[in-house]
Amino acid sequence: MNRPVTSFSLDSSYPLQPASSKIEALLKEINEGASDRERDRVLPYDAIELIRRARLGALRLPVEAGGAGNSIRELFAFVIRLGEADANGAHVLRNHFSVVERLVRRPRDEQSRQWQKAVAEGAIIGLAATELESQRVGNVTPGTTFAPDGNGDYFLNGTKYYSTGTLYSDYVLVRAADSSGTSCAAIVPVKRDGIELVDDWDGLGQRLTATGTTHFRNVRVKRQEIVFDAPDVGYGVAYSNTFSQLFLTAIVAGIARATLRDATALVRSRKRTFYYAPNEVPSEDPLLQQTVGQIASGAFAAETVVLAAAEALDVATDAFDAGASNAAEAAHTAALLSAKAKIIADDFAIRGGSLLFDVGGASAAKKVTNLDRHWRNARTLSSHNPTTYKTRSIGQYEINGTPLPEKGFF
Repeated sequence: MNRPVTSFSLDSSYPLQPASSKIEALLKEINEGASDRERDRVLPYDAIELIRRARLGALRLPVEAGGAGNSIRELFAFVIRLGEADANGAHVLRNHFSVVERLVRRPRDEQSRQWQKAVAEGAIIGLAATELESQRVGNVTPGTTFAPDGNGDYFLNGTKYYSTGTLYSDYVLVRAADSSGTSCAAIVPVKRDGIELVDDWDGLGQRLTATGTTHFRNVRVKRQEIVFDAPDVGYGVAYSNTFSQLFLTAIVAGIARATLRDATALVRSRKRTFYYAPNEVPSEDPLLQQTVGQIASGAFAAETVVLAAAEALDVATDAFDAGASNAAEAAHTAALLSAKAKIIADDFAIRGGSLLFDVGGASAAKKVTNLDRHWRNARTLSSHNPTTYKTRSIGQYEINGTPLPEKGFF
């Protein structure tokens, strides 16, 4: 059962800054019941409403536009903490922040300014991009289409999968192509006629992200709501997906922190120990201490590499915004560090999720504890973009100087 939403008044202190004392209360509220929600599959509408009321989706908007003016590093430091509180809730926001970064943070026209205003007021944006029918390697032309309606606007038709977070969102960005096959995107309200959101995600982890199917049936789209790809706009920008990849890795780092939190609490709360344990008091058992030390070190490493990559992404973003001559080089560096960070964070988080059971024994595997969610969630997030492809591309670069792919999750 959903708990009542805590009352956060909308005043001049919003959006909340990550350093605000209110953030701690908000994260605590989100964390309470997160395990039960995940175990019993209770969709986190209340948690997302807290985020909406706090206008956290505006962390990357400029202050003069009603945002918090955070750097990418500051944002990702918060995402790690949110991932620690609730990995599902953090993942719900991944597409929102990616859309804001691409098309909303620096508006180019009146429509973009309207989207920016909506985000500043708390609106959350989902995403509908993936199509199962796209089989050719490197095929980025969507099968979903925009067809002219005869009056200067369009009808949108198609089906998308893995629409993470859209069920909880106010708007959705949908990838499609016009009649000439040109790729583009549109941001439209999720309640517009013809849009159907289906919560059919059945993954072993990240169970509450609503990573399901979205149908578009003759959805009316205004011409000004469409943004066509270009080398300097949206999805046309090289390495534009680095932000999205690093966001996932930040959630994984948050999971590593949550694993440490629960491992520590588990050892402290244990009344019994193993027959052959070297100490009768679990908290004084050197083997359990060693295992928790491993988990702690892995969580530290995961967080550190994410923030280092985020700093590089800040440099790349600033260079792109300024039209600097080194923008392309900076973007590649950020993509490279993001790929390396994923490999490290995924490994430590997945390993830590397994080590957690070494400090708890068989009783920790009971369904009611739901401690397996940390391993399941980290494993699911890691599977989005397998580390094998990342490590191979990194090796190609280190040995032969081959640049990383500009598209996909690099």
